[in-house]
Amino acid sequence: MTENNRTGISQFLLLGLPILPEQQHLFYVLFLAMYLITVLGNLIIIILILLDSHLHTPMYLFLSNLSFSDLCFSSVTMPKLLQNMQSQDLTIPYAGCLAQMYFFLFFGDLESFLLVAMAYDRYVAICFPLHYTSIMSPKLCVSLVVLSWVLTTFHAMLHTLLLTRLSFCDNNVIPHFFCDLSALLKLACSDIHINELVVLIIGGLVVVLPFLLIITSYARIVSSILKVPSTRGIHKVFSTCGSHLSVVSLFFGTIIGLYLCPSANNSTVKDTVMSMMYTVVTPMLNPFIYSLRNRDMKGALKRVFQKKSLF
Repeated sequence: MTENNRTGISQFLLLGLPILPEQQHLFYVLFLAMYLITVLGNLIIIILILLDSHLHTPMYLFLSNLSFSDLCFSSVTMPKLLQNMQSQDLTIPYAGCLAQMYFFLFFGDLESFLLVAMAYDRYVAICFPLHYTSIMSPKLCVSLVVLSWVLTTFHAMLHTLLLTRLSFCDNNVIPHFFCDLSALLKLACSDIHINELVVLIIGGLVVVLPFLLIITSYARIVSSILKVPSTRGIHKVFSTCGSHLSVVSLFFGTIIGLYLCPSANNSTVKDTVMSMMYTVVTPMLNPFIYSLRNRDMKGALKRVFQKKSLF
């Protein structure tokens, strides 16, 4: 049976963002700038961590993987969005749509698990500083990273395989800027109950559980700091935790709102804006929130430039 006969269609039409024609150029420049900042910021972090031996620690192992995940997560959707904003051809092949959805889920899930690992690393560092080296051993750190990659592969592949069993009829218009799982399920003309059940159950484990673990880790950190009051220490921790939690809440909050608790009155504009928050804004903010502001990264950047100036 051919792909076209099995699915009923051979390609989808991505409507993109609900932007007025006269504002198209302005938003194109804005999104291009945001994407370039995301790529540059995350690439700088990855390169610095690779080049500077001072950054070969558990936290920066997780951070380098997070930066790679952010870079890829944004690259799954943004180039196609930018291309469509400049092109009259808004189509994407069926296989290309499934591939985009797979990698979107993969890198989105990977970010979720890596944020948990980073929160646990900070919890151990602040609450058990004397035992940090023994607890966060190289073996444990590598295991957490490998486990994150394995779990995300399984989750993304599961949704992709379940989607291939569905039939799509005449309607191939996706009112979104990428091949979103929920948007594809709405277009299916076969039974999607199993797909929706998997989204609810597995999605809860992949999204809600990590979010709760992160909140718990930071709550323990705050509780530990408050037991030994120090104005400077409290200010520093609340400043750091506050910025971390704001990005975490933005990332997880929009995903939970979109996929696990969708509103009854489906608003395409609202869904698109919420999707932009975690697909574009969060990957752009993470480099600044987690690393480019701290002394270790600034020191590494200085050392790299000093080495370059010697040659």
